[in-house]
Amino acid sequence: METIQLIIITTAQHRWRIYEINVKSTFLNDFLEEEIYIEQPVSYEVKGHEYKILKLNKDLYGLKQTPKAWYSHINGYFLKDGFGKCPYEYAIYVKIKENDDTLIVCLYMNDLIFIGNNPKMFGDFK
Repeated sequence: METIQLIIITTAQHRWRIYEINVKSTFLNDFLEEEIYIEQPVSYEVKGHEYKILKLNKDLYGLKQTPKAWYSHINGYFLKDGFGKCPYEYAIYVKIKENDDTLIVCLYMNDLIFIGNNPKMFGDFK
């Protein structure tokens, strides 16, 4: 919460606008970085093969590994797109262009809160 408060305070001090994007189906994409096996759900057991296990091909909502896989994926995107990662807060990414145009993004689960001084950067980011 302190990070979000920091974003709101920065927005108010500079009289910038604040935006929020919810990334839909974040936890239903195939960002798995490891092999995961599960037991067959009781209602979906295959007759005669009740004791077999299943290998997941994609993320499954509620999986413990899903948030880590999502964070790894989105972190890679930000770094590839020229954002710098805040060394003191893992959820804040900053992009500053040569003319001091600034875009600050705060990652909270599957929500992105972003602020800055150039509306064109907002459009490019979206």
